[in-house]
Amino acid sequence: MSNDKLQKKKLYAISSENRQYSFSLPLKHTIRIGKRDYEVKLKADEKLGTYILWKNRKYPVEIVRSRQNRYEILFNDISYTFTVETPFSLQRMMVLNAQKGKATAEYIKAPMPGKIIDVLVREGSVVQRGEPVVILEAMKMQNEILSPINGTVIKISAKANTNVMKDDLLMEIKP
Repeated sequence: MSNDKLQKKKLYAISSENRQYSFSLPLKHTIRIGKRDYEVKLKADEKLGTYILWKNRKYPVEIVRSRQNRYEILFNDISYTFTVETPFSLQRMMVLNAQKGKATAEYIKAPMPGKIIDVLVREGSVVQRGEPVVILEAMKMQNEILSPINGTVIKISAKANTNVMKDDLLMEIKP
């Protein structure tokens, strides 16, 4: 969606399948499906709890989980997950998603100062996300450094039995 299509008086709901829905502000009690408007009411009673009244039918709705702008709701016994975005946050999300595909390599850096005990992969090795690639000893503890992505090791800077400082480059992995 281009920037000129993003309107300031709207909220955007993004489903877990990346479908986008827009809502005009202030929120109205009608929804448009195709070219037809339908009246929708949000109500509550002691028997059903919160429900949506649409076409004279009651559909129970419950917020199962919410964290920041991410919601999981149970609507008519079906679970839906979505985020609510402002035009600014939606634009930011689209820019970040576009940059994900452009990443040429992931740089693995030492999370703390220590001694490299072992390098578990070689250049050209294919690694899976979460696979240990380096053993780093720090404060008499051996720590596995894991690959953050699936990819191919393109460069190894770490050598066994050498000391590294925090943020020293250990290796590069190409997605």
